[in-house]
Amino acid sequence: MTPFRIDIPDSALGDLKDRLHRVRLAGRETAPDSSQGVQRERLEELLEYWATGYDWRDLERRLNELGQFRTTIDGLGLHFMHVRSPRPGAIPLLLLHGWPGSFLEFLKTVGPLTEHGFHLVVPSMPGYGFSDQPASTGWDPDRIARAYGVLMRRLGYDSYLAQGGDWGGVVATRMGAQRLKGLRAVHVNFPEFLAAPPVGDAPTPEEKAALEQGRRFFAVHSGYHVVQRTRPQTIGYALTDSPAGQAAWIYEKFLDWARPDALTPDEILDHISLYWFTGTAASAARLYWEYARQPLALTELDLPVGVSVFPDELTRTPRIWAERAYHDLRYFNDDIPAGGHFAALEQPELFVEEIVKFARAVAA
Repeated sequence: MTPFRIDIPDSALGDLKDRLHRVRLAGRETAPDSSQGVQRERLEELLEYWATGYDWRDLERRLNELGQFRTTIDGLGLHFMHVRSPRPGAIPLLLLHGWPGSFLEFLKTVGPLTEHGFHLVVPSMPGYGFSDQPASTGWDPDRIARAYGVLMRRLGYDSYLAQGGDWGGVVATRMGAQRLKGLRAVHVNFPEFLAAPPVGDAPTPEEKAALEQGRRFFAVHSGYHVVQRTRPQTIGYALTDSPAGQAAWIYEKFLDWARPDALTPDEILDHISLYWFTGTAASAARLYWEYARQPLALTELDLPVGVSVFPDELTRTPRIWAERAYHDLRYFNDDIPAGGHFAALEQPELFVEEIVKFARAVAA
């Protein structure tokens, strides 16, 4: 374990500002809404603030006040935050992010969760942020799951919980399927099975509504998904070379997957800047390519599982799907007042409340 501090060179910040001042944007959209993608006026406003008002150093300072580390597992350097609770008997909790999120999604939950009695381990996925970029194929969700099991053992945790949404939900689920030593229970706010839901012979009205949400997602919002699971390298060149391109690629998802007032420009630019300064557009996208090479099948779990369904999620999970996939469903809540795909970032208080209630259900 090696302590880690973020210190992006001044030259990199200067290069970003120079590129932003010389940006060349596509012409305005012809549709009156965002149906063709991020509207030019919105993107121009974000890029102007990125160039003249946003302060990356402020984020650096806040992150460096927390415990950050790197360690090598299975030949790959992994970055993670490790923040211990002052409370005796605290529960180790592994928090796992997705795309286009990052470990930054959980920043606003660190204080409350540690106060509630959780030791936190928050890794950057392989190829994301300050973790190394894999130099060969094979870093799929199963391999990542095994690596995180090693990480928790290396930290001395012989009993812990895992939580995830998006790719984090996939990896946490695979950890449960592997029955990794020490993993007591899994909590997800975006189950893996939403890609191939366990639909019954006669779908209930709730199932039909969820299926319609899924159809709409693939019809309207899945362009990034097709590109990243088929040609991550090609799109990676464009995003790594153009800050405007990187910004638009991620900004679109924050606009589509969260309520307009849920995130501040700084929170959005924190994520965009992380991808930009680490040059991880291609390596992060390759996780989609890796996943597409695995059979699309239902991953069933028999250890304790909790599911929190936030109201603005891309697809709202019907309870019956969770019951079919998770044979020891200890906690399920689909009556949360607010929050969407980036639950911990959008609604940290509600997210923390869900984790606390899940942990109590597991302990009962």
